[in-house]
Amino acid sequence: MVRFISTAPDQGHLGGLVGLDDHLGFLKFYCVANKATKASPTEDFKRYIALRDSDKAFHISKGCTRRWMNKTTDERGSSGINILWPDTSNQDYVAALAEAAVGGSPHNMSCIIKYTLEDGPTVLWMGDLETDFMSKIEDQVDIGKVHILFAPHHGRASGKVPESWLGKMNPQLVIIGEAPSANINYYSGYDTITQNSSGDILFDAMAGKVDIYVGDAAYNVNFLVDDGLDHKDGLYYIGSLYV
Repeated sequence: MVRFISTAPDQGHLGGLVGLDDHLGFLKFYCVANKATKASPTEDFKRYIALRDSDKAFHISKGCTRRWMNKTTDERGSSGINILWPDTSNQDYVAALAEAAVGGSPHNMSCIIKYTLEDGPTVLWMGDLETDFMSKIEDQVDIGKVHILFAPHHGRASGKVPESWLGKMNPQLVIIGEAPSANINYYSGYDTITQNSSGDILFDAMAGKVDIYVGDAAYNVNFLVDDGLDHKDGLYYIGSLYV
């Protein structure tokens, strides 16, 4: 069984990084190699820069390997995490890095991360990638079936996944983040959970299914299987996704 949680921060990108690092004390910090800057950096962005430029940083890129991220040893198995993007030699990606380095948008320097549990779900995160950029790199990213997709850019229409990619993924569930409702694309035709309404989401992943819990006791959906489970960690069970 593997558990992961999607939180709904109150504000902005990187919201809560300072608190999370202070609480956990990161031993390693996984990020793309970059020199992004901001004219008016928040405390969270300052902490990001400090971690990014420290010896804790591990720079991820397409196909990278690491014990025990996706490599198994006698001591421990793989975590099932693979990096599908970025290709650091891709010229569109190089241009995105250059834009972020002079204080421009960092969205398209985002990575694509796939998590797979043996006999269980495949989950995909795409950061803040924008639709036009995704269309440019589509032929260079090997994306297959996905059970749970975290919609890029917190569900904003500007980060809507191209239909051709959605066809390959055929997600059973799309998680739409905490973007302002006026900016959201609600992925018509797909089952969705919207964090503006649900609050935090806990996924209990195991062989064959994912049990899902949310922060708002009144939130419910009609597409999950009710296995009659109790609440967990202060969150409310809303059903199970069978994969």
